[in-house]
Amino acid sequence: MKKFGSFLIILFLIISAFYLVLFHKTDEFTEGDLYSEIIQRGYIKVGINDNSKPFGFYDAKGKIIGYDADLASYIAQYIVKNRNGVKFIPVTPSNRLIKASTGEVDIVISTVTITPQREEIISFSIPYDSAGQALLVRSDSRIKGLQDMSGSSIGVVFGTTAEKNIPRLIPSANIRGYRSYPDVYQALKSGQIEAITSDDTILNRFALDDRSVKLLPRRYSNEPYGIAFKKSESTVRLKEELDSAIKDMQRKNVITRLRKKWGLG
Repeated sequence: MKKFGSFLIILFLIISAFYLVLFHKTDEFTEGDLYSEIIQRGYIKVGINDNSKPFGFYDAKGKIIGYDADLASYIAQYIVKNRNGVKFIPVTPSNRLIKASTGEVDIVISTVTITPQREEIISFSIPYDSAGQALLVRSDSRIKGLQDMSGSSIGVVFGTTAEKNIPRLIPSANIRGYRSYPDVYQALKSGQIEAITSDDTILNRFALDDRSVKLLPRRYSNEPYGIAFKKSESTVRLKEELDSAIKDMQRKNVITRLRKKWGLG
């Protein structure tokens, strides 16, 4: 009887040790994994530009809405199974990648163009949409394209690909930087600058809402949009899930519907 009791004790210790090892391994696997952290938390921290209609802006009730907000809700439905499982954190074009790389936000959905230079410091999902760099001018302007901008003042928003592209496209232009799209738009309206250059998807909204400005037809680049997040081994699983969600959206024509909903064509 004593032998049997000793056997049970030894068996219990062996099983306990097995579970401890198994639990420890599981803990090591999830530790530092952003996807696991999001699942456990129950919501995604999304960096979004809250001053960029129609992508992200406040409605009359103070809620952030727009194309990017809807996209974030879809991603939340896919990952945490809850469309409302999103915490929006306002970002700007100049700080959005910093906030992603430092972990202040889990992901950034804010018309971020995928470029080789950015991929050296940040990770991206597969592209979910695209744009092209364009020019917005006043309706009475004689400017027909970048070739007419030599010596003229052209506005850009800090942190955008347009800021990087324009010195190469038109070196003789007088480039002026602004912190936000409303700021650069007001500079155009007041005559401080002759044109704005940025993604056509962003500039088109100004032209639709205001007949005193117009969007010129020429496009000077291809701008694939991706969801940005921290470049780390901790985000490998997250990237897989984001890519799967985007592929599912593409299969179901979700992007097409969102573009139509928010007047992007």
